[in-house]
Parts: sequence; structure tokens; C-alpha cells
Amino acid sequence: MWKSLKAALLAAACVPALAAAQDLDAMSTAELYDRAKEEKTVTVFSLSSRIARVEKAFEATYPGVDLIGLDLSSAKQIARVVAEQQAGVYAVDVLYIADAPVALRDLLAPGRIHTYVPPRLADQIEDRFKAPLLVHRLSTKVLMYNEQAYPDGSPVTNLWQLTLPEWSGKVMMVDPTQRGELLDLLTEIALHPDEMAAAYKAQFGSDIVIDDDLSGAGEQFIRNLFLNDLVLVSNSDDLNKAVGTRDAKDPPVAFGTYSDRRDNEEEGWALQVANDVEPANGILFPAVLAVADKAPSPAAARLLIDFMFGDDTADGGPAFAPFNVPGDYATRTTIADDPDSVPLEDLKAWTINTEAVAEHRARIADLIITLQ
Repeated sequence: MWKSLKAALLAAACVPALAAAQDLDAMSTAELYDRAKEEKTVTVFSLSSRIARVEKAFEATYPGVDLIGLDLSSAKQIARVVAEQQAGVYAVDVLYIADAPVALRDLLAPGRIHTYVPPRLADQIEDRFKAPLLVHRLSTKVLMYNEQAYPDGSPVTNLWQLTLPEWSGKVMMVDPTQRGELLDLLTEIALHPDEMAAAYKAQFGSDIVIDDDLSGAGEQFIRNLFLNDLVLVSNSDDLNKAVGTRDAKDPPVAFGTYSDRRDNEEEGWALQVANDVEPANGILFPAVLAVADKAPSPAAARLLIDFMFGDDTADGGPAFAPFNVPGDYATRTTIADDPDSVPLEDLKAWTINTEAVAEHRARIADLIITLQ
């Protein structure tokens, strides 16, 4: 009886909070702004340093609401939110995060974040990008090269070439045990054994032989890549500098972020995407926006998410400008991709299967640990 009464009391206590959230979910931006001015601040954990540009545009559009943006990797965001909420601390309002397989398991499933779809955008985003998590844009982890050093195009046209002696010590990647997007990349490769086997035969003219302890050609590629002296670095800045520096002699290639090419002029890089690669050059993965559970500024949180999807102009205006660059792909159908981007339909990247990656990534992580 006590358990039943306790459950009933808990359910009753949750009703007002649920109703309040539903009320906020249905509000217009004007209504949210009225409440956000009372909340005064909104805090976001962001996977991208570009949140600093969003901050300026947001505060200019909504005076009186201070945006506090903290640049944190997805792995650090997830660990911090879990630790804080387990300690009863609810300090963040919005998460701008990748690593969707872990976010689904560790944040959404236990109710640590909530999906909010701004009403004005509901018919401008495909259903597959609205649930279970709201996808702001598609980003990449794809093979990148130095276009100045290789003016005729990518020196690599088949992933298996990266396992050859001439590429030993000349392939880079941010450590996948530290950045979930890279672990997702390797897991997605493992989930395409038939395509990887076909690419092997196209490269070497014979059928692949899989080690007895591995499952498929994708896992064999991962092992062979690591055994060919794959270079792991701690951050993308080091990777981009090594690959993209102009006038570099015989530079390496790397699995990096296509949109980092936006910094070529400022940084003196010559980064370019290697698109004509068999069977794929990497992955497209979702960058998602979510409201944190018990957000201190729930109205401002929703206002910020709405804002980050841009205005009604073709390029999304100043709110979306930081993300409207070659290699980022908006999920809002009214926003045109940067004209210098490889069209999304022509980009030879696999879109990750979030649920499948979530199921298999621990096994691939274990494999990687044995290879490092």
C-alpha cells in the first residue's frame, strides 16, 4: 500500500512540472522572450566554439537575456550532466551535443534531457530529425587532405589504401577513446562489412581474409589501420595543422571535420574533403539541441533553441551564420547549404545509424583498446 501511495504522490507531483513544460513548448517566441527576460540568463554547453558568435547574435536579438556559452566536447558534456544531476545540481539549460548514441542512452532515456521542437519550425524539419532528438545540423568526420600538396585531388581513393606501407604513420585521427564522434566513425565502418569487403577486392584484386577473432571486413580494416601506425592526437587543431598547413611537404591525411575548412584562410591551411573514396569517406552525424532536465531558465532555453535554427532568409541569417559553412548541412529545409559545399546527396559519407552504433560501439571500443 505504501509503495502504491508513494507512486501516486510522485506522479501527482510530476503533473504540474509536465504541464508547465508543455505550456512552454507551445509558446511563441514573443511569449518565451517575455519569460526569458525574467530569467535573465541562459547557459548552454556547446560542442562547437562557434557558440561565441551565437552569443553575440542572440543577445543583440533578445536584449536583457545573457547567453553563457561553454565550449565542451560531447563526452565532457555527458559526463558533467550525469555527475551534476546525480548530485542534485541542475545548472545548465541547453545542450548542443553530438555523440547521439550515448546521449540517447545516458541522457534522454533516463530523462536528463528533453526534446523540444520550436512550433514555428515543426513543418520545416523532417520527422526523422525531430525525434527522438532534435537535430540542428549534420556534421562530419571524413577523410581530409591538403589540396595544395595534392592539386589533382585526393591522394586516397579507397579506404584500404590507408593500410598500405606508403601511408604508414601518415594517417591521423583524434583519439577515439576521447572523442565519441571518432568512435562512432569506426563503429559505422564496422557496420558495413560487405561494402568494406567489396572495396578490399577492388583495391587488391582478391577476397579479404578476416582474422578469426574479428567480425567482418570493417573490423579488419580498423585493425589494419591501427597496425599501420595510425597517429592519434588529442585535438582537432593539431590534426588540422599537421594535415592542412600550406607549403607542407608530403603531409598526412586525416579523419577530421569537413567544416573546419572554413578556417583555411585565417589559419593558413589548405584543408579539403576527399570525397571520391570507396566505399565511403567517413560519416555524417547529428549535432542535436536539447533542454536539460530542470533547466534553471526553461523559457530562455527554448528561445535559444528556436534562435539557433535561424531566421526565414535562405541562409538562416546571423543566428545560423556560424554553421552555414562548407561541410555543415542544415536540417531546416528552408536553409540553403553553403554553395561551396559538396551537395549533401553527393557527399560519399555514411549517415550513422544511431541505434546500431549505440548497440555496437562498446565492442569496437574494446577492440581499439587492444590496438593502442
